[in-house]
Amino acid sequence: MSLFAPTSPTPGRAARLASRVLQVGLIAAVVVVTATRSFDLDRFFVPKELVLHATALLAGLLTLARVRHLRVTWTDLALVGVIGVSALSAVWAANPWAAGRALALTCSGAAVFWVARVLRQEGLGPPLVRSAAIAVVLAAVLALAQAYGIESPYFSTNRAPGGTLGNRNFVGHLAAFGLPLLLVPALRSPRWSTVLLSMVSLVLVVGILVLTRSRAAWLGAGTVLAVLMLCVLLAPALRRWSMLMRTGLVVPVIAVGGILATTLPNALDWVSESPYLESAQGMLNYQEGSGQGRLLQYRRSLELVQQSPLLGVGPGNWSVAYPGVAPPGDPSMSGSRPGMTSNPWPSSDAVALVSERGLLGVLAWLLFAGSLSWTAWTSLRRKADDRDADDRDAAGAGLLLAMSAGVVVTGAFDAVLLLAWPVLLVATVAGALLPAAQARSIAVPRWLRVAFFAVLVTLAGVGAVRSGGQWAAMRLYEADASRASLERAAQLDPGSYRVHLRLAQRTRGTARCPHAQTAAALYPHATAAERLAARCE
Repeated sequence: MSLFAPTSPTPGRAARLASRVLQVGLIAAVVVVTATRSFDLDRFFVPKELVLHATALLAGLLTLARVRHLRVTWTDLALVGVIGVSALSAVWAANPWAAGRALALTCSGAAVFWVARVLRQEGLGPPLVRSAAIAVVLAAVLALAQAYGIESPYFSTNRAPGGTLGNRNFVGHLAAFGLPLLLVPALRSPRWSTVLLSMVSLVLVVGILVLTRSRAAWLGAGTVLAVLMLCVLLAPALRRWSMLMRTGLVVPVIAVGGILATTLPNALDWVSESPYLESAQGMLNYQEGSGQGRLLQYRRSLELVQQSPLLGVGPGNWSVAYPGVAPPGDPSMSGSRPGMTSNPWPSSDAVALVSERGLLGVLAWLLFAGSLSWTAWTSLRRKADDRDADDRDAAGAGLLLAMSAGVVVTGAFDAVLLLAWPVLLVATVAGALLPAAQARSIAVPRWLRVAFFAVLVTLAGVGAVRSGGQWAAMRLYEADASRASLERAAQLDPGSYRVHLRLAQRTRGTARCPHAQTAAALYPHATAAERLAARCE
């Protein structure tokens, strides 16, 4: 039994190709990475951004003609508002390259969401959900491989076990809000082969969830389980004895995953003698350590909101503006690069949203999330004449609500939707599961739908070109330190602070000034660029 019954008995060739593009994109976003270790974060981020943009571009072109038949709902209009506020905020950003990069993620994510909605109408939602589940399990397996001693130049050694995602926290987040993709088939599939496969996958995903020691992920996983169980109890279509019996099977399977993770010897080099117990005990500890650092960061980030309350400092510009409000010794600041933050984003999606896109951005996102959740909740509580269809819709709505809750909770304490691969996964699943039939339709001219979507697809193409340029620039930067190669890298990635700074450092006389001034303009508080630019005055 599929999660959804097809709404179109014969999907068109273009729709089937678009579905394949999304499926391949979901898997590729997990595995693609480059070995250019000079860019410890971007060697993971940039390739995955390229996959997101390329997926949005190709799938968007294939479904462009079908968008005119898409029912426009309040959820869609709210997402248009998110894009509009983000674009307006980007216009005033101090670092337009960082703003464009973050805006491109939003636009490509929105394009993927609408592509998935079109494919759902064509009856192609189930393959997308299954591919998302496979992507979650694949990410867990690769991270487990690193945790148990397999070495690869494509793994990050500083943040193990991050696998090909580059950071143990990111793997934990994906495992947390990806749990419903495995739990729902385990609870309701009539095929015991599917149930068994889901159970084995649950052991793997829960195992890596524990091994990451990500407190945000643990909180998110708890929220996911609570919301999903609440949906089973509250949905008339799911409140059945067979579902309750399956729940009795799932609970010990989850326990087995946790027990195996804490007892089997691994290659992780934790300092603490009881690392998992220590993380569990400090889950809500904000009096010291990283918890205290997060609170300090959140408090000081609110000062950025006071400077620009309506539109914020611009998408992706938190790291540009935050040094201006950070006092000496701030734990969010880099110890090796004075005047710059340790990470390019804050330790919270919520903090990034309010500081970078302002109160208008927050309002737009709340309207979008609220409308999406209300539509799913309405479908969850609905009683239909067709019991099988009712069951499928309720299961999909429950999965969507549980995943959304997991994303919100993990995003409250870490960066989640600021990154490309969660955006691709969440946008695909949300579009494939959103029960739009239960939402009120809004009259929007067909030509306007197609025109707006065409603009998004075009922006996705621009994002793909930019990401490709960044990737090529990183390879040039690491492979050849000559000035000619660095100049070429600067042409490929004009917004690279690191490339311009190195050119300024390795160039003599007034020839260094354009690069020094560009680097200083990109990050005005960066001490190294500021000193070099000062010599040009």
